[in-house]
Formats: sequence, C-alpha cells, structure tokens
Amino acid sequence: MAVLGAALWVVLVSAAGALLGGLGWWSPWVGWPVAVVLGALAGWAVRRAPGVDLPRSAALALVGVVTALTAWTAATHSEQVLPRRDAASNLQAAVSLATTHTRVVPVDPAPFGGPDVLALDGVTLASPAFYEVGTPAAPAVQPQFVVAPAVVYGLGWWAGGARPAMVLPAVASGLALLALGLLVSGAVGPWWGVAAAGLTGVLFPVVHTARATYSEPLALLTLTAALLAVTLAGRERSDAAASARLGLLAGVLLGGTGLVRVDALREVVLVLPALAVAAALGARWVRPFLAGLGGSLAVAAAAALALSPRYLGDIAGSLVPLVALGVALAGLSWGGLVLWRRGRRLPAGLVRRLPDAAAAAVVLLGVYLASRPLWQVVRQDPTDPGSRYVAGMQGRQGLPVDGGRTYAEQTVAWLAWWVGPVALLVALVALAALVRRALLELGRGRMVAWLPALLVAAGSTALTLLRPGITPDHPWADRRLLVALPLVVVLDVVAAAWLARRRPRAWPAGGAVAAAAVLVALAVPAVAATWPHRSGGVERGSLAAVDTLCSYLGPGDVVLAVDARAANEWPQVVRGMCGEPALSVTAAARRDPDALARTVAAVRSGVEGAGGRVVLLAADSADAIDGLGFRGEQVTDIVVREDEHALEHRPDGTDPLPIRVWLVRPS
Repeated sequence: MAVLGAALWVVLVSAAGALLGGLGWWSPWVGWPVAVVLGALAGWAVRRAPGVDLPRSAALALVGVVTALTAWTAATHSEQVLPRRDAASNLQAAVSLATTHTRVVPVDPAPFGGPDVLALDGVTLASPAFYEVGTPAAPAVQPQFVVAPAVVYGLGWWAGGARPAMVLPAVASGLALLALGLLVSGAVGPWWGVAAAGLTGVLFPVVHTARATYSEPLALLTLTAALLAVTLAGRERSDAAASARLGLLAGVLLGGTGLVRVDALREVVLVLPALAVAAALGARWVRPFLAGLGGSLAVAAAAALALSPRYLGDIAGSLVPLVALGVALAGLSWGGLVLWRRGRRLPAGLVRRLPDAAAAAVVLLGVYLASRPLWQVVRQDPTDPGSRYVAGMQGRQGLPVDGGRTYAEQTVAWLAWWVGPVALLVALVALAALVRRALLELGRGRMVAWLPALLVAAGSTALTLLRPGITPDHPWADRRLLVALPLVVVLDVVAAAWLARRRPRAWPAGGAVAAAAVLVALAVPAVAATWPHRSGGVERGSLAAVDTLCSYLGPGDVVLAVDARAANEWPQVVRGMCGEPALSVTAAARRDPDALARTVAAVRSGVEGAGGRVVLLAADSADAIDGLGFRGEQVTDIVVREDEHALEHRPDGTDPLPIRVWLVRPS
C-alpha cells in the first residue's frame, strides 16, 4: 500500500540523511538521487503487502476526506521561521543541513578574528536548539533534535525554499490520517475508518502540528503505519510469507520512528508484551518484527548518539527511566515466554477473572487520572528554565505565581478541551470493553490482530497523561496528545459501530440513533474547538522579515546579537538563511553594561582585524545599541499573529507578535 511505502521512505531517507549528513555529503547532487532510489525501494518492499479491502465508495470517501484535510492544512500553514518553538528550530536545522550538507556544522573562526574572539567569556555561537560544540580553534554548531525532520523538510528547502518545506508536514499528516483510516477500516468496518480519519483530522492539536515543521506529523505517519502493518500481519493467517513481510515492515517502521522523535522509544517498549504473547501463540511474524525493530532502532540510536549527543544529555532525566522501563518490560516479557514454553500456565480461576478485573482496572485508572486536579498539584524544580517561563506566563495571565507547577494533573482536562467530556467517557468504557474482549480471546488461545496497536496506543496515552513532560503552554503543549487524541476518536468510533449493529426489538432504529449520538458528541466539541483556528496562517510575515534583514547584510558582515531576543531568535537564521557569520553576547555579559561594552569592543576589534565589519543586532528594542553609544537603524517593524498562550484554558485565539530588528555597523 502507498501509505506503508511512504512511511518506509521516511525511515529510509532519514537513515541515509543521517549517515551522509554525518559525513558532510548530504548535497542535492547526492540527496535527490538517494531519495528517488529509496522511494523506489520502499515501493518495491511493500508491493506485495496485503491491503485493506474497501468498497470503492468507502475508498474514494476516505481518500477524499484525507485529501481535503491535507489541502486545508497546507493552505493555512504557519510561517514559524524564528526558532522560538520546535517547528522553527526544525526548519532552521533543515536549512542548515540542506545548505551546508553536514549535520554538525563546522564554523570558521577566521571571520570573527580567530579563536581568541570565540574564547571570550562574553560571546557564544549557541542559540536555542543549536549548541556550540568543539573548541574555539575548531568550533561547530550542533542542532538539538534528532535528524529526520531536518532531512525530510530539507528536501522541501531544496525544492524551492521555505514554503515547500512548510507544506510537507500537512502531507505527512494526511498520510498518517490515511493510515489511521485504513487501520480502523480493517478492524471495525470501511465507513468507520472514514469517520475515524475525518474526526481525527479536524482536532486542533492535529491541525496545529500539520501546519508547521514539527516532528509530530512524521512520527505520527511512521507510528500509525507501523501499527497498521502489525495489525495486518496478525490478520494474515493463510500466508506465512506475507505475514512475515508485514512483521518485518512493522518493526522497521516502529524502530525507525526513533529517527524522528527520541520519545518513540516509549512505543517500542510498550509493544514488547504483545510480541511475547504473539510468540507464545505461535505467530510467524514476531521474529521478523523483532529483526526489523532491532535493526532500525539501532540505526536511530547510533544517529542520535553521533549527531545529537548534547540533546540526549539534556533529556537524560526522561530518557533513562524510559530505558529502564524497557529493560524491565523486556525481561518480564522474555521470562513469561520462557515459562509459557516450559508449560507453565496461569490458574484457571485467574484466567476466568482476569478479563473483568482488567476492564475494572482500566476504568479505575481513568477515574484516577481524571480526579487528579481534586487532590494533586504536580510540581518540578522551580529553578528549571521551564519553571521560570511558566512563572512569567502566570504573572501575565493574572494567576498565582508558582513556576514549579507542571499542570500535569490536568492532562485529562487537556483532552476534554478538544473532544469534550462525553467522548472521553465513551472512550473509557470502550477501552475497558476492548481490553476485556482481548483477554477473553487470549483465554481461548487466540490473539486479536489489533492487540499490539491497542496496547501501544493505550499505554502511550496512559504514560503521557501521567507525565506529559512538556512546558504547559497551550496549544504547543497539546502536541503531547497526538497519540491520545486519535485513540479517543477510534474508541468512540468503535463504540458507535457496536451500537449501530444493535437493533432492539422495541426500537429497531435505536442502535443507529445511539451511534449517531456518540459521533455527534465527539464531532461537535471537536469542530467547535477548532473553528476559531480555522484560518490558521499564524506568524505569516516572518519570512518577509527574514528576507528584509538578509537584504541589509553583505559579504564581510559579522552579526553580533546584543540583546536577549536577538540572541534567542536570530543567530541561526542569519547563519542559515542569510549565509553570514553570527554570534551572540552571552546573558551574563548582557546583564552588565560594562561587560557588554568590553565584549562588543573585543569582537569588533577581532572582526575588523580580519578585514570584516561587525553588525550589531537588537530585537527587543534599540536600547542595547543606544547604550553602547551607537544609533541603530530599524530594518524590520511588523506585527504577526501567533497562537494564544494559555495555561488553564483552551486557547481560542491569537496574540500579536512584533518582529522588530535594529542594526548598526559601528564606525
């Protein structure tokens, strides 16, 4: 199927880009032929994959719905260019890889006046999402996140600059919706797959990420395609070879998601118990799945360790517990499989009671998560940079200032913002019923084909709701819900399908009416929540601001950012999109006017000694330049719109975001 081939292509081209970008060879002359060859290879690999049989009308409806949603999100895409958020950071990493042909970019110290200037305490090449690595004599800039978004979105940059790159997330998101629709169509029914894809596609967190160069659309594509492939493998009982091919493909896709997002390790860990159960029941696809999973996960780990080591160090507090969970689950799964093969079985009484007990446990977990705001306030270290950011938001929004709050106890409310409380309640009941059914089937010696997908999606949702691990600045924080929200939609669709098949004697149409009521209870809140954001296009005008700034710069210019906003937003943009050297005054030096003046003088002396010209850049106001005794020229003065920042309510609008830049060439 085309959607499986597209997902496999993302994994293969990301792995190739990681290797060639690590060697400094990722140029258009190499990258385009590699991408084409890998596309052909991906198509060949899935050519004999069994698909989902759909009536022509349902197939056309599914493609039509997905195409319409893709066109809408592409037409209303954002222009997140300045690296204030992950989307723009990914875009700048893509520009860097596409233009320098290497992932970790060496910086020539000569234009700055040599290593002595870069060794000054008051200057840095680093900026948010871009680390300074190496030594003053051999410095380099290392992008923060893992490599796949830079590789894929960099192809868009080669195709025509920032705008093609900015519509690729919409395409990836559309393909992910297609994979979801096919998965539900195969498990529930053709038209139910259409409903699942359409209802998921209108949820604003899905739309929000599809409109900008986030990693989530790519990860959602590879993950959903992996779950589709493993479900098809479980259904394919008559053709062992086809089942094995699907298992191999599913493993490659799931492990390869680690090239897109490090936290894909969570889904890898969660699939292990399902693999043990499938192996115990003699499934032929498990070994190929493990081979594909192990191989692609090893590639992803090697790429992350080689190309993003500083990032891995920064997130070690979250990554190490996840690795420990993986080791524990792998050990338990292997141990259980060994005992099974030795003839050990659970007591018959426990097997009979387990389905009901597990269903009750699901309901209790849901009640626990939903009730947390009544008895818990989750906090983190108040000195953490994220805590300081939250404290600032609280002050601006008139809330009690408690920057250490993570608001993690409110994650179920975050879900309810976008789907409504009725949909959550229905989803919880449906999940409990599905868990009960899966365990009943296991008690009879059979595994339902959709068990791995359910275990991964439900487990990932539970872990995310317990600990979202993100600054609670909405709607950006709602990116964490991109597994949970589709799961809620699918569970509601499953519940509606069950109801629709019931025909009470007293009222034969009652089942259909109840099914429609379930879908309406989901669709109305979802559409109402997305409606204020229907026109999208946030931060439109940012590209024009960048172009204006770049037009003021020329050969020999070395940009020095002298205030906080300039240092946060512009150095990598100047290096990547303007093609000129850039560095920043550190925060410590900016706080001391005398240190700032000494640093600027030292950098100016070094640059002029090398035959260049320093260009001072300020973006908060002209004050930093004026305080140095110069008069800055304002080169950009526009106001764009960005999504509303919210902590305790659903964001429903936009806020103004001024983009103003002052430049001066001291003489």
